[in-house]
Order: sequence, then structure tokens, then C-alpha cells
Amino acid sequence: MEVGLTHFIILSAILFSIGILGLIVSRNIIKVLMSVEILLNAVNINFVAFANYTDLGELKGQVFAIFIMSIAAAEAAVGLALLIALYRNKPSVDVEDYDILNG
Repeated sequence: MEVGLTHFIILSAILFSIGILGLIVSRNIIKVLMSVEILLNAVNINFVAFANYTDLGELKGQVFAIFIMSIAAAEAAVGLALLIALYRNKPSVDVEDYDILNG
């Protein structure tokens, strides 16, 4: 059995669905950050799969995937730094406890 483009699309759709479900259901900030990472990885799988299965020979999909990975690393670092700063004031990781961030 050969792994084709549809297999990668199905895998990406499953990961994206898990990420969206994690964003909707979760009340824990760490789980929300992990769900965002899953969403970004699903997008990366699509970019690399479509770049691999096109016959243009260009590396645009891989370049976008590396760019998204660097953005995801920065997002994780900034998100965890904010979480640590907020945790010092109110020792909770529940999203609803941080209503002080409303403008």
C-alpha cells in the first residue's frame, strides 16, 4: 500500500479537528497552548504534502513549514512566559480565572 496525498490530508484533518476540539473544550491554559501547536502541525503537514506531490520542484511548502515552526516556537515561549507571569499573581491555570485581561 502506497502512502498518497489523501492519507496526508486525512491525517492533517484529524489533527486539525483534535486541535479545534481542544480549543473549544479545554479550560486549562497549557492544554489550549498545546491545541494551538497541534493546529499548526496539521497545517505544516498539508504544506509539506502538497509541496511534495506537486511536480513543480519548488520548496515553497517546506519554507512555509519551517516559518510556521519558528512562529510556533516563539508562540510557545511567549505563551509560557505569560502563563508564568500570570501564575505568580493568581495560582491557577484555569482560563476563566483570568478575566482581568478583558479590556
